[in-house]
Amino acid sequence: MIGIDLFSGAGGMSLGARMAGIDVQVVVEQDKYAAQTYLANHTPKVEMFNGDIRDFNPEPIKSKQPVIVFGGPPCQGFSTSNQRTRNSENSNNWLFKEFIRVAKIYQPDWIVFENVRGILETEKGQFVNFVKKAFTDLGYSVSDSLLFSEQFGIPQKRARYFIVCSKSKDKSFTFPKATTCQPVTVNDAIGDLPRLKNGHNVSFQKYRNCEVSTYAKSMKSKESGCENHLVTKNSELIVNRYKHIPQGGNWENIPAQLMANYKDRTRCHTGIYKRLSENSPSIVIGNYRKNMLIHPVENRGLSVREAARLQSFPDDFVFKGSIGYQQQQVGNAVPPLLAKAIFEKIIKS
Repeated sequence: MIGIDLFSGAGGMSLGARMAGIDVQVVVEQDKYAAQTYLANHTPKVEMFNGDIRDFNPEPIKSKQPVIVFGGPPCQGFSTSNQRTRNSENSNNWLFKEFIRVAKIYQPDWIVFENVRGILETEKGQFVNFVKKAFTDLGYSVSDSLLFSEQFGIPQKRARYFIVCSKSKDKSFTFPKATTCQPVTVNDAIGDLPRLKNGHNVSFQKYRNCEVSTYAKSMKSKESGCENHLVTKNSELIVNRYKHIPQGGNWENIPAQLMANYKDRTRCHTGIYKRLSENSPSIVIGNYRKNMLIHPVENRGLSVREAARLQSFPDDFVFKGSIGYQQQQVGNAVPPLLAKAIFEKIIKS
């Protein structure tokens, strides 16, 4: 199959597609650092449009191979944690119309539309209903479902919403079933990665000499170590807050005197200052720097590589740009192993 990735980011969905055997040839991504990461990691090279999708005018693909268009329009506007612009007035919330426009030009055999679960609730489902009707009007059979990452061998509790469309109108798509009943834990995912300090800024580090889980083995490259071991440098005040939080705890465990700069600390989100638990999957790896997600046993934030492991990116996938851009790329990505499960089921269909 020939793949076309819209709103690709660093390429989590493309990586899953390639793992399933899809030849991704065309990619659209506006952010220049995410585009750099994509091009550095995906081979063979693709036709990359690094710009606003509204300026993207593709030529139909002339091939006897089946074509699949996939991607996830910006989802920040649909996030359940974003109550300020989670409505139809946010112009970015309407970028999915560009996804539909491009799909209409390509007329692919398959379409995969991905987003956060919050899109189901925003404006009482207005956006989801619009998308499903648009694909139906284009002549596709449409199936949709919520998938949960931890059920597919990913060490993270993260729900993603998928719409899968097929040109075969007499055959609806059946979503993949959970592949594991034993969740992969945070310790399974990052237990072999090096011990780091607050503000660590040396990218390459060697692996720890310790027992390695099956999951970690599957993520490791053949080298003795890997890149992206970068940690945000937090102030002494923030590090002191970390010291009071047990595994599974959050801001509520921090003494009130250390939160004096918050006008009303009781309004903090439950995911703020969350220390991950070693023996369970991680909470959502989204904007983990802003949310101050804390390492299970060290008083610091997560490194880029630790977050990437929790997202199921292999260690030979290297993120480009400053630490802030790398963190954003990891947090915004679709877990590659989740995407792989979708694409494998499509190929079997």
